[in-house]
Amino acid sequence: MRIDCDTCAVRDVQCGDCVMTVLLGAPGVYEVDAGEQQALTVLADQGLVPRLRLVPHGVRFPEQPPDVKTG
Repeated sequence: MRIDCDTCAVRDVQCGDCVMTVLLGAPGVYEVDAGEQQALTVLADQGLVPRLRLVPHGVRFPEQPPDVKTG
């Protein structure tokens, strides 16, 4: 997997809580193989590192998550 922070829609907004910045210190371009992906997932599942916050430009999100009740 190629992680290119320059293509992230939330760069500079979520960097402080992204595993790549936390582990490597600065946004950049990183190549992560399947084993490294699995290791990062395990570490994040255990709360030892944050999850990858990469959001590619052009990804749309609903205005309100479907599980949030209004009223």
